[in-house]
Amino acid sequence: MNVGILGLGLIGGSLARAYALAGHTVYVSVRNKPMLAFAQLSGAVQGALTEENIGTCDLILLAIYPDGSATWLENNAHLISKDTLVMDCCGIKREICRRCFPLAEKYGFTFVGGHPMAGSQFSGFKYSRADLFRGAPMVLVPPRFDDITLLDRCKNALAPCEFGAFSVTTAEKHDKMIAFTSQMPHILSNAFIKSPTALSHKGFSAGSYKDLTRVAWLNAQMWAELFMENKDCVLEELDIYLNNLQAYRDAIAQDDLPKLTALLEEGKKRKEEVDG
Repeated sequence: MNVGILGLGLIGGSLARAYALAGHTVYVSVRNKPMLAFAQLSGAVQGALTEENIGTCDLILLAIYPDGSATWLENNAHLISKDTLVMDCCGIKREICRRCFPLAEKYGFTFVGGHPMAGSQFSGFKYSRADLFRGAPMVLVPPRFDDITLLDRCKNALAPCEFGAFSVTTAEKHDKMIAFTSQMPHILSNAFIKSPTALSHKGFSAGSYKDLTRVAWLNAQMWAELFMENKDCVLEELDIYLNNLQAYRDAIAQDDLPKLTALLEEGKKRKEEVDG
């Protein structure tokens, strides 16, 4: 199988490594030519994804920022074979699906929105690895929900990644859920670490501190764009969180032990419900 990949960051690089390891031919489109050369030396990439070989790809994976991914597809859609499956790997789905579904319909290839639920606080090709997606969930946003053949095609095409589970949803539900499960934790972690006390934490911190602050180390430009492009969903979740925080603060400020205890019990019970 010929696989074209847009981008050689953590996600794109890990995809390239996974498909190369499985014996597939990988072509990559990336602006950083030395990085492409390094990826070729590492065995993850056969060569550059060009106008000449785009049409030979059985699978094309878009693994850069949402706007860049959609723009690339708009500029190259006419070169893509009608037998090709195109998937994006972006963190939000509404905008990219809005722009890409019509392209697929116009030029005859198949586009499916995708979001691999795996990653790291580190970014870049040097942190990529072939097993990044092993056992991880993969979210699919297809153009039609009753096309079982298409879903099977997606699973087969993604087999080298060894995802642990697949879920199918709409772009709207995906973006609402991802604001809570992914984008909010990054905001909270990044804001929490800004306390002046953090500079003196050594010797006083354990697992809870490490868990909470791990994703404060992030790709600022990428996450800022994702937050802004999912603005309505992020603001809704932020408002809920700020209201909840205010309730805890009020209880502490007012020396209201019963209220604070009740708030903590509510959170504990919700965690039990969520973990089921």
